[in-house]
Amino acid sequence: MAVVTRTRRAAIQREAARIRRDGQRNGYATRRIAAAVRAALPEVTALEAWRLALGWSRAEAIAQVAACYHAEGLGLPGMNESMLCRWEHDPRERPSAEYAVMIARAYGASPEELGLTRRHLLALSAPAALRYGRDDDAMPLTRGEPPMTTAAGLPAVKESLRLALLADPGVAGPAVPEAAAAAAEHYALNYSRHPPHVLFGGVRAARELLTAPLSRASDRQAIELHRTVGRLSALMGNVAYHLADHSGAQVHLTAAAGCGARVGDVRLVAWTCGARSMVARSRGQTAVAVELAERGVAAAQGPLARAQLLGWALLPSLAAQGRAREAEDARRRADEAFAAAEEQPGRFGYDGAEHRLHAAEACIALGRVDQARPLAMASADACTPGTPGWAAATLLLARVEAAAGEPADAAARATAVLESVPAGRLRSTARARLAALDRCLHDVAEHRAVRELRDAVRALPAFIDSRGRASAGER
Repeated sequence: MAVVTRTRRAAIQREAARIRRDGQRNGYATRRIAAAVRAALPEVTALEAWRLALGWSRAEAIAQVAACYHAEGLGLPGMNESMLCRWEHDPRERPSAEYAVMIARAYGASPEELGLTRRHLLALSAPAALRYGRDDDAMPLTRGEPPMTTAAGLPAVKESLRLALLADPGVAGPAVPEAAAAAAEHYALNYSRHPPHVLFGGVRAARELLTAPLSRASDRQAIELHRTVGRLSALMGNVAYHLADHSGAQVHLTAAAGCGARVGDVRLVAWTCGARSMVARSRGQTAVAVELAERGVAAAQGPLARAQLLGWALLPSLAAQGRAREAEDARRRADEAFAAAEEQPGRFGYDGAEHRLHAAEACIALGRVDQARPLAMASADACTPGTPGWAAATLLLARVEAAAGEPADAAARATAVLESVPAGRLRSTARARLAALDRCLHDVAEHRAVRELRDAVRALPAFIDSRGRASAGER
């Protein structure tokens, strides 16, 4: 996807508005105005050209699409400005068949004229079956990944858990522990598919539902519930970290470690050591980070858990202390363990993209920029564009380019991340990488791309405002 700077975007908006005014004075149809916009502005896609020809903002376009849903007697769709922005700017992103039909209806065009056709839309001759705004298939399916869950998925999981508790308030049978474990697994597997503050609320609500049943459950059921409460607490700690609430993360992760130790969940104990090491490292407590990482490595069972604790926790902690020889040994051991392991998805899993990301970051910390570049590139290539993992690896690659004397490329790459990922989905770790990149580019601020990046970073809304509310930040 070509990078278009914010300055150029503003110029596009002004020129498109002029073309629309001229076309309206001459009595041109919207179709002809859209064609004129595309002819004058080659960066503009057909979908965006039609919206500009109509003179609508994205919010107004979404309102018109919603009116089409209401005309069919359907509820408000889940479409938002961020989704429309991606569909307009990224050729890899396409709306579902349902959305394509309804957008075309709102714009007074056909899906073909809007450039919304894809293989399963080519045979579309009538409106697709409407599913009340579900956007499960709005995201591209790549690398064998399942479609993202909808925004309604999180509260629906909590509701099903509540129903299980209503059916068995005394927790006499296995239904409640099984539903609770399934809920925790859902949150772990879909961790990266929701903005952090939204996920935090969902996980917290589920954990709160389990508080009272813990006192009523039999010994056997209580063990399973404590295990699940521990996993939910661990997830809350990780999300709090990604919301830059490090003290809160420490509390949740410590609670998770206690639950894991109580029921003998060695995997959870090891993982929480790694997470607490990550938090300590972010707070500049590198000695504590190394100690926690070593405890996690000692507790880890199986090659994947060892690879994760070595690569995610110990390697970056040693690198932060500048202990190059020991860091290299940790990396070698992590690589060996990962080679013998089978990747697993989810927050408690580990994969090649994350493994290479941590190795690249350690190389940068140790001043080995040339070694970091291929690792960061491989990590980014293994991720779906727009995801948190992709953003992390891409920003790391920009940092490598900045250190290698390529400031314009570095700034353009980082700007592409900000254009692709809504602010509300940008984790605190991504913001920290942006801050580190800004420091690297401090002496080359005369470059236009660098100035534009700096302005974009400064324009990001605060993660948490003065009233303790998380920024929605969707564009």
